[in-house]
Amino acid sequence: MTASTRKPIRMRAEPVTDETAGGSVVVGSPDDRYIRVGSVRRFFMSPEFGSGAAAIIIFAGFSIAAPAFASRAGIGNFLDPAANLGIVAIAVALLMVGGEFDLSTGVMMGSTSLVTALVVTQLNTNVWFGMLASLVFALLIGLFNGVLVHKTKLPSFIITLGTMFMLWGLNYAVTTNLTNQVTVSGISGYSGYNSAKLIFGSSAGGFQVSLIWWIGLTIIGYLILNRSRVGNWIMAVGGNSEGAMAVGVPVARVRLGLFMGTAVSAWVVGQLTVIRYASATVTTGIGAEFYFIIVAVIGGCLLTGGAGSVVGASIGALIFGMVQQGMPIAGLPSEFFKFFLGAILLIAVFINLYLSKKAKAVKS
Repeated sequence: MTASTRKPIRMRAEPVTDETAGGSVVVGSPDDRYIRVGSVRRFFMSPEFGSGAAAIIIFAGFSIAAPAFASRAGIGNFLDPAANLGIVAIAVALLMVGGEFDLSTGVMMGSTSLVTALVVTQLNTNVWFGMLASLVFALLIGLFNGVLVHKTKLPSFIITLGTMFMLWGLNYAVTTNLTNQVTVSGISGYSGYNSAKLIFGSSAGGFQVSLIWWIGLTIIGYLILNRSRVGNWIMAVGGNSEGAMAVGVPVARVRLGLFMGTAVSAWVVGQLTVIRYASATVTTGIGAEFYFIIVAVIGGCLLTGGAGSVVGASIGALIFGMVQQGMPIAGLPSEFFKFFLGAILLIAVFINLYLSKKAKAVKS
C-alpha cells in the first residue's frame, strides 16, 4: 500500500501496526500523519505553522525597526548563519524524532574541519583527499555513537556528551602538538582548493553556497521523514522502540543511520567553514550542539521523540539567524539573544506539548 492510498488508522493507546510499502511499522503512540482531520485543521496543528508564523512576525518586526534588515545585504547576513545551523538541525531533528540526542555535533564540526586542514597541510595532499579523510572520520564517530547507544541502552545524552569531550580534547591535543598553534591555515595553496571552493565556499549576489546546501538537504530530509518507509521506521523507533523491534523494524540500522547522519551533517558544515576561510580552529562549533536542539524543538520536535518536522527545524534555524543578526541592527543589546533563546525554547516546548495532546485526543 503506498503513502497516497494509506488508510487512516484509529488511534489507540496500545501499539498498533501499519502495513506500508515493503513492511510493517509499529505506531507506539499517536502519529499526526494517521489522524483523520480536515486539511485546514491539520495545517494549523502542524509544527510548521507555529514556527512559520513566528518567523514571519520576527521578520516583519525587524524590518519595521530597521529597514536595512530587509535589504539584500541584510537578508544575506541572517541567511548565512541560519544555513549553517539549519544543515545540522535537519539531521538533529531526524535523530530527535527517532528518540535520541547527539551532543557531539558542535565539536564534530570543528573536528572534521581540522582533520581536513591537518591532512592537507601535514601530508601535502590534495584538498579533496583531506575532505574524504574527514568524511570517513565523521562516519566512524557517528557509527561509534550509534553502536554504543544501541548496545549499552544508555541514554544517548550521556554517550554523546562523552564523545563531545573526547573530540574536544583531541582537537586541542593533536592540533597543538602538530602545529604548535590552535589554528591550521594555508590550505588555499594546495591542489584541489579552487574546485572545492566552487562547491563549499563560493558566493553570489551576497548569498553563500551554504544556502543551496541548506535548501537541498531540507528537501531530502522532508522526503525521508514524510514520504518514505524509513520515515515511518524513524517515527516508530522514537515512539516505541521495543514495539517497533517486535514487528520487524530494523531498529539498530535506524539508530546507526541517524547518528551517522548527524555526523555527516556536521562534516558538511565543517567543510563549508574550512574551505570558505581556508583555515580551521580548535574552537569551531563548541556550544553549537545546544543551538541545534533548540531550533529543532522550535520547529516542532518533541523531546520525548516520535514526532517532529524537518521543515520546522529549518524554520527554527531561520528564526535563530534573524534574531541573531536583527537584534544589533535594531539597536537591541546583544546580551538579550541568549535570553531570547531560552524563552523561545520554553514557549516551543509548551506549544508542542499542547499540540501533541490535542492530536492524541482526536479520534477518527
